[in-house]
Amino acid sequence: MIVAVHPLAGFDKVLHYRAPDALVAGIDVGSLVRVPMLNRFTLAVVSQLDPVPDCPVEKLKNVAQLVYPFPALTPELLSLARWIAAYYAAPLDMVIEAMIPVSVRKGLALKIEKRLAVARELSVDELETLNRRAPQQAKLYAFLKLQLHPVAKSLALERLGVGPSSAAALVQNGVLREVDQRIERVAYSDELGSAEPVAVVPPQLNPDQLAAVESIRVSGEKGGFAVHLLQGVTGSGKTEVYLHALADTLKAGGGAAYLVPEVALTPQTVARLRGRLEQQLGQRVVVWHSSLSEGERLDGWLALASGEARVVVGARSAVFAPVRNLRLVIVDEEHEPAYKQDETPRYHGRDVAVYRAKLAGAVCVLGSATPSVESVNNVRRGRYKLDRLPIRIDDRKMPQMYIVDMRHEYMSKRAPAVLSRVLVDKLHDRFGKKEQSILFINRRGYSSSLLCQECGYVAMCTMCSVGLTYHRADETLKCHLCGEVKPAPLVCPQCRSPKVRMRGSGTQKIEEHVARILPRAKVVRIDTDTMGKKNRFREILGEFRTGKIDILVGTQMIAKGLDFPNVTLVALVDADISMHVPDFRANERTFQLLVQVAGRAGRGDRAGEVVVQTFTPQADAIQFAKKCDFDGFIEGELKTREQFRYPPFRHLVHHVFRGENAEKVLWVAGQWAKLAEAALGARAELRGPSPSPIERVKNEYRFQIWYFTTQVTQVVGELVKLQREFPWPDGVSQTFDVDPMSLS
Repeated sequence: MIVAVHPLAGFDKVLHYRAPDALVAGIDVGSLVRVPMLNRFTLAVVSQLDPVPDCPVEKLKNVAQLVYPFPALTPELLSLARWIAAYYAAPLDMVIEAMIPVSVRKGLALKIEKRLAVARELSVDELETLNRRAPQQAKLYAFLKLQLHPVAKSLALERLGVGPSSAAALVQNGVLREVDQRIERVAYSDELGSAEPVAVVPPQLNPDQLAAVESIRVSGEKGGFAVHLLQGVTGSGKTEVYLHALADTLKAGGGAAYLVPEVALTPQTVARLRGRLEQQLGQRVVVWHSSLSEGERLDGWLALASGEARVVVGARSAVFAPVRNLRLVIVDEEHEPAYKQDETPRYHGRDVAVYRAKLAGAVCVLGSATPSVESVNNVRRGRYKLDRLPIRIDDRKMPQMYIVDMRHEYMSKRAPAVLSRVLVDKLHDRFGKKEQSILFINRRGYSSSLLCQECGYVAMCTMCSVGLTYHRADETLKCHLCGEVKPAPLVCPQCRSPKVRMRGSGTQKIEEHVARILPRAKVVRIDTDTMGKKNRFREILGEFRTGKIDILVGTQMIAKGLDFPNVTLVALVDADISMHVPDFRANERTFQLLVQVAGRAGRGDRAGEVVVQTFTPQADAIQFAKKCDFDGFIEGELKTREQFRYPPFRHLVHHVFRGENAEKVLWVAGQWAKLAEAALGARAELRGPSPSPIERVKNEYRFQIWYFTTQVTQVVGELVKLQREFPWPDGVSQTFDVDPMSLS
């Protein structure tokens, strides 16, 4: 048999090989094989059986090995890989590598444990003889005889204080048998995985939830592809709708994928799914994201690919999990930019999830309290079905939002204020009532910049066009783009003046201020600087839920999805960070952030309050968020986008040119723009080349070109073709980003 394969070898080309008779029965489309290439062997994925080879059959080399006895990629995943490569302008081999975990491609060994069990029972005489001649062997035999199942060899020997030679002698004499047992590395199977209280018995659904569950169930029973947008206010019970949809899917024999935007949200979601699906239906839930160990990734992948498990939950890469008979895909918090991959292949997890559901003929459920403009537009165009949850469960009230004008705080104190008087008073009040608070600021570090008041010097990164952030914990200045670190100076490096001041606020400063005004409160900070230790985030959430922590201070890691009944106060310390950036999505992001942050408050029996600190209280995003008026906000946002022909009314392709020589990079970008404009004609509007908002990153200057188009697939195909033909000089690199979520 002849097979066509995609080698994972750094070039985008199909090659042909012969499959030896011994492997023919196991090879199928999507199989992972090892093939000879030049003087080495490389991995490849089978893309076609019995193709017409591009050379005489007798010259074809043989496939060397079938890595797994089942396909590594299902047919729909292979089709999905081709679509991602074409749509996002990415090499196919890089797309396939993103789909198959490194541990799978490396052929990481399974974890095998030696176990001991009694092979034959000894007679009374044999046992007396063994006790007299080899008491250690007799001790081990007596212990194992009492066990119902084989016991880990290392555990038995350690517990009894018996040496390995005693076990070896008993095995050699046929008294004991030694067996190899595979130990599966299950993510979140420790005590932290069960720390979340979960209602195993489903709560009574309200009429809106019942209608949403029925709507999704009907689509599933009809069969075929369908997309539902589940728009529910924070705390309206979207997760219960997901759980019912999952249960219906599993009972019908289907598989399901459940995506969350952040790894941080996974522990809580896993606890809920396992508490319901494993205990009620006996269906195993596999966890899937980049923070797992290689062994956990391998064993989870094997469970799904072999059909042992039918449910996967994880971050955006879980959309590639080899779930068999996929019938349901859930994308929670579908509006989140975290679903967008920021390196090749630059796919969007939500959009890929929709397309995978289309290929599988499955139902895709997109859920959010603040759906993206793109999803709302798809509802209006009749592509998606809308299901709404307009009220919180148990008729709980939405939190009261207070907008604090920080200009007044500045005028009253004649100095920049970190925490307003309103917020300080409410923090004291909540601590006195033994209620919990969350403070959110989307900037880590202590201060955002260092400034000399004498000469105006600002500490800048030597490799990037950004200021260095001051970190008080270790008295350093750090660049959050390239990682440059230097000691924080006591005097100005330029004029030697001691009048150096830190400006702006980050999570470290907020943590310090809160600890100062509430010295008896337990204050904990959550950001990427404090979450380096594995499972640290899960430990903190467990402590917060049990009341050991009074106040959480954090970045976007705590802004969405988390559910803590005792949290009655949430504050957005600086609402202007996300608003005043050069991005047409700034208003949308600010509105979503405000609503999502506010949604962490008042999720239990007690009413919640939200404090929003801002210098621009009159902004539309803030005013609409205060009134919880999503429809009013989205109506205005759609009109603005349509007026300027921004997404979703046209697609964007972001083309970035990089290099250490700014003049050379700009010249190359200019030459490219001329050729691209001529090749694309009226199919796209070009803007640029122009400097990127952050002009230099990691010592490379960056220039950008924007392509606005309604024919994205055709335009991307033309650009990729032109890319292959263009004479790229040394020292200049470039990347395409289709449907970018960041304009920096």
